[in-house]
Amino acid sequence: MSKPTFLIPALLGLTLASAALAANDSAETAPQPKLGPDAVPITADHAYLITAPAPDYWAFSAFIKPQFTSSACSIAAVTGALNGLRGLPAKAEDTVTTQPQMLELVGDPDWATLSAEGGDGVTFDQLVQFTGKALKATAMEGYRTEAFKPADESAASLDTLRRLLTTNEATAEDALLLYFNQGVVTGDWDGPHVSVIGAYDAEADRVLILEVDQEWYIPYWTPTPVLLRAMLKPTGAEHGVLEGETGGLVHIVK
Repeated sequence: MSKPTFLIPALLGLTLASAALAANDSAETAPQPKLGPDAVPITADHAYLITAPAPDYWAFSAFIKPQFTSSACSIAAVTGALNGLRGLPAKAEDTVTTQPQMLELVGDPDWATLSAEGGDGVTFDQLVQFTGKALKATAMEGYRTEAFKPADESAASLDTLRRLLTTNEATAEDALLLYFNQGVVTGDWDGPHVSVIGAYDAEADRVLILEVDQEWYIPYWTPTPVLLRAMLKPTGAEHGVLEGETGGLVHIVK
């Protein structure tokens, strides 16, 4: 037996209102996709990596490990990049440097505190500083850092970014650390983050980010203009001492 198709006006109004509330509740509680429209996981699109040399991807991807605390993205990115530049140790007794070992080698108590569970995380300038200290601590002579911190979303800034990405893509003898607002790319939370650039597909004008936030993500592609916006978006007040912080690239060059 079907429901009757006639209702008194008051009951009809109540029914429609209840249905609207239920629809709103359903929309608010509906699960969100893992990645927004500006991030494409490597599992869904890896054609570039098997058709192009992609030297950075093959040099660094094996050494990018999950950040060992929720605040340790900077140490995870630096450790992965330096391990990738040095390559697999030749001797059986030599280990691949871990994040805690890198902190111990550098010996900077501020970096250790900022990277500990519940730590504040680093500013862009601190990322540059700690990367330089890590190069010295690991005796990587001849290497230095160069910082690119875009000031705006202009065509000139985008051109500079593309030139830097193109230069980096040509060889695995340098590395790019990325400081950015992760949510601009992933469509998720709004906060500062550090990872490593894994490849640049110039024809498609997109960048592969080798995520250290591996509890939540795997490597993903994002358009270059989106990456620029992610570096420019200031950190919100909820992140305390990092409020207003913007990002950029730390280029490790020889």
